[in-house]
Amino acid sequence: MTAHVLILGGTTEARRLAAELAGRPGLRVTTSLAGRVTRPAALDGAVRTGGFGGADGLADWLRAHHVDALVDATHPFAGTITANAARAAAATGVPATVLRRPGWRPVPGDRWHDAGSLDGAAAALPGLGRRVFLTTGRLGLAAFAHLADLHFLVRSVEPPEPPLPPDTDVLLARGPFTVAGETDLLRAHRIDVLVTKDSGGAATAAKLTAARELGLPVVVVRRPALPDGVTAVPDVPAVLDRLGLGASGQAPPFGSLRSR
Repeated sequence: MTAHVLILGGTTEARRLAAELAGRPGLRVTTSLAGRVTRPAALDGAVRTGGFGGADGLADWLRAHHVDALVDATHPFAGTITANAARAAAATGVPATVLRRPGWRPVPGDRWHDAGSLDGAAAALPGLGRRVFLTTGRLGLAAFAHLADLHFLVRSVEPPEPPLPPDTDVLLARGPFTVAGETDLLRAHRIDVLVTKDSGGAATAAKLTAARELGLPVVVVRRPALPDGVTAVPDVPAVLDRLGLGASGQAPPFGSLRSR
């Protein structure tokens, strides 16, 4: 009997997990993508694109496609999806695991300023600098649109959605980035403050090192809290362990997972 694992994806970790599961006997894996990136990286296993229609829609999909285990490996800031996944898992009895890469932590020399939201980050900027490197992604930039006296360099994988600040340059690029490249970029654009979400991971962490070496302040938007009662594991091996897959390559009796 084949067990079906649904991964809510869009991250490097989700892609690694799909590759790990797709080659295992007794398993089939489906990765669901939100569809916000027009050319996502290749994935092992089946792929679906688009939303489910909230928690109820996801619960219906879990039932209709006989999903035996759910892994939420979405971006750390995809709070709505994570909440919907928790509700759908509870409604269906499908065992669920949240995979979240660890967040960044400051080291000596960092000049970090915590913000609880994009609005909070925008409020902090006028006192920190006038030329801003904004790396929070293409969504939510309306929070900065009223800052007409500041210059913004906005970097994202896809073209950002308006409204944008009036004085904005857009740089389309996908990580990973190097410290040398980020340092050159900050110098070339005369950046004096960096804004980032606490996405974690190595692919986009080089900007933090570059900012530290240049003595620049960094506004760090902290992650939303996980839903009540939900805990996360930090990497793919931890997901395999949580699901009882281990390293043997054999699918577990997922029916027993439902009773945990």
